[in-house]
Parts: sequence; C-alpha cells; structure tokens
Amino acid sequence: MERRTYVLVHGAWHGGWCWRRVADRLRGAGHAVFTPTLTGLGERRHLLHEGITLDTFVQDVANVIEAEELTDVYLVGHSFGGRVACGVADRMRDSVHRLVLLDAGLPEPGKAAWDGLPPAVREARVAQAKAAGLRFAMPAPPAEAFGVVEPQAAAWLARRLTPHPLGAYTSPLRLSNPLGNGLPVTYIRCTAPAYEPIAASAEHARARSDWEYLELATGHDAMVTAPEVLAQMLLALS
Repeated sequence: MERRTYVLVHGAWHGGWCWRRVADRLRGAGHAVFTPTLTGLGERRHLLHEGITLDTFVQDVANVIEAEELTDVYLVGHSFGGRVACGVADRMRDSVHRLVLLDAGLPEPGKAAWDGLPPAVREARVAQAKAAGLRFAMPAPPAEAFGVVEPQAAAWLARRLTPHPLGAYTSPLRLSNPLGNGLPVTYIRCTAPAYEPIAASAEHARARSDWEYLELATGHDAMVTAPEVLAQMLLALS
C-alpha cells in the first residue's frame, strides 16, 4: 500500500492524545500520522483564553498542514472536530485527498454549534461553567457521555479531558464553498450506543448520495473503544 498521510482532529474536551491507539496502528502500517491539539485543550490548555473561536481551531489544523507541507491528506474530524475538518477542507481543498467525518457534527451556514442546542441545554452548560469557576469554557462531561464505560478506559479519559473554549461553540463557521468542497467524503456513524447530539448531522450524511456513509458498532469515542476496527476502516478508504 502506498504511504499515506492522516491528520486526525479531535473533538470537544479532548486533545490529540485521544488518537494514540489509532495513530499507533496507522503508523505501524507505514503511514504518516499527525494528531494536532486545538488551542486551549489537552497539553495546550494553558493557552485557554476568551478569544478562541472555531476559526482558531481551523487555523490550528491548517497551520499543521502548511508547516509540514502535507499533501493528499486523509483529514479525519471526530465529533466537534468534524466542524473543524470541514473548515480546513473549505480552505485547503488542494491539500486534502479525502474528508472523513467520524460521528461528527456538521456546520450549518451562518450558524454556531451553540445554535443547535436546546435553550435548556445551553443554560445548563453556562451554569456548569459558572459552578466550576470558569468564565469562558465548559467543563467536561463524564466519560460515560462519550460511550466509554470500561472502567480503566473511562478513568483514563476522565483524567485527560479539559474544559472546552465556549467561543468555539458560540462562533459560526464561515464556509466559502458547499459543505465538503467537492472532495470525496466518508461519514462514519457510531451506533452502539448512538450519540444523540449529532443525530441530525448523521441523518444529513446518510441522505447524501454523493457521500459514503458507514457505521461502526461502538460508542461515540471510537478511537478509545474500538481503535483496531477504526484503524482498519481508515486504512480501507480509497
């Protein structure tokens, strides 16, 4: 198999660390793998500040692709990271070979991720942030919310999750092209259990005849709960 380049983009509250088991398998198969951590999260949590937006995250990943001079990238976005990956694909189409959306939320033109949440959920998240002493970030939910229930894996996840910048949720993603930007797109829906916050995005992906739609029988954090199967799915993509 020809040597490929994968860029794996994590979701909310996570960091590049969450891809460790998948990245090890892809590298073991002879491929180059990059797992950038978005500003203010993971090992970059010391950079958390009020001005972080979704565009900040898009620039984070675009900068990695540019600085490393990457081409023909398999760009994978998980959960909230799907919005980031869509933004990168919109700006850097010539650098991307395939866009892969893993149980991902999809951006709507002119709307923020925050807009799609019921008012009660928005109010609860603001209250949680205040209760945790946070002014511009949302505290992480328990590992079980991501479908991770095995005790050792759940404990590992709980130790690593960090507050997520609120501005990334409340800022819209501005796309200059149609969603996917004409690239080959694969959407992978995690089904056991299904993660309800992205149900509408998954249905949109399933309905698109120009996108490939696949399912994976594991929880939302497939890179934690089913790294071998997920790695094999990524390797099998054209």
